[in-house]
Amino acid sequence: MKESIPIGSIVRAHNKTGTYIGEVTADKDTHYLVKILAVVKHPMQGDLHHPKQVEVPFFHERKALAYREQTNVPKTMVKPFEGEIPEYQASLQAAVNQMIEALESDDSPFASQSLQCMRSLVKEYNL
Repeated sequence: MKESIPIGSIVRAHNKTGTYIGEVTADKDTHYLVKILAVVKHPMQGDLHHPKQVEVPFFHERKALAYREQTNVPKTMVKPFEGEIPEYQASLQAAVNQMIEALESDDSPFASQSLQCMRSLVKEYNL
């Protein structure tokens, strides 16, 4: 059996299509409750059940989890984090820039639709 991560530990947590640095605040059997401290990878846009497809009933605009927001993450998606924790807003900016650069180098309809969502989020995030 995998070793448990103690409450208060700083971790790297993958939640849906985003990756974050956070603090474990509770151990809930198959999940950890993680308080978000920084963004490593911004969530992908669109429908999680039909990744990279545009012809879906609803193309979701997916926001990054907010600073200090708590979320349940499956234990298999949580790993200890070693290193300095970046400031949340700077990490969000870097993750957004990385996502936009990747989408701009892709000429697919999915990338185009995702870029529209990301540009809207940039305004909402005040970046």
